[in-house]
Amino acid sequence: MAAGKTTKTAKTSTTLNRGRRVELQGEVVANKMQKTISVLVYRMVKHEKYGKFIRKSSVIKAHDEKQVAKVGDTVRIYETRPLSKTKRWALAEVVNTTK
Repeated sequence: MAAGKTTKTAKTSTTLNRGRRVELQGEVVANKMQKTISVLVYRMVKHEKYGKFIRKSSVIKAHDEKQVAKVGDTVRIYETRPLSKTKRWALAEVVNTTK
């Protein structure tokens, strides 16, 4: 085979990681925008020097097409293509609702 050419199997082997969905779970803190919710997500990070686990938080903008999530709901979101300047996540499901 000539140098520089790729075989069909080489192309498919690089795309094996496609389809693995990154999902997070968090609490809705704002739903004032149209079709967008703000989700508070916590993660545990190990301190470099002391080794203690620290809880850090992030607020992530997620697309809510049907506008079903309300403030206080626990939701599951998944990573998607960029939908706007700050929105890279979409709503998968509402896990728990508030009363």
